[in-house]
Amino acid sequence: MKELTFLKKLKRKGIIELVESSEEMKSSYLIKAENCLKSAKILFQSQLYENSTSEAYYCMYNSLLSLLFKIGIKSENHSASIILFDKLFENKDLVKIISWAKEERIDKQYYVETQQIVKVTKESCNEMILKAEDFLVKLKLLISELSNEKINSVRDNFVKLVS
Repeated sequence: MKELTFLKKLKRKGIIELVESSEEMKSSYLIKAENCLKSAKILFQSQLYENSTSEAYYCMYNSLLSLLFKIGIKSENHSASIILFDKLFENKDLVKIISWAKEERIDKQYYVETQQIVKVTKESCNEMILKAEDFLVKLKLLISELSNEKINSVRDNFVKLVS
């Protein structure tokens, strides 16, 4: 209930809205996702784990935005995008992964860690990169399998959700 109230509030503010489905935006966000994954790997190799974690998360987030633009949904809020993914696609495993990744990114981006937990950071960062790769592949597959019927159904469900 709280999530639906949140989505409706964002809809009123124009932060989430139904837009024209866009192949160009879909493709642009997929390229952005792939570039974020490349950056995450480079940063990991350079032992910049906090930055790598952020880029791995943004790989996932941009691939999610790609899916939403393929459907014709604009979302300018991370939490709303994840909630929409959950409500409209009901893929609990992928929702769990991106939700975890979002928390990891916030934790690594905004909080300072001591040297004692650098090993944990390296391991969690490596896990994040692996999950980002998997998430990207699964989102590309989901996007490629979208029929016009499915797109219309998701759009209708979006309208019902935020009305």
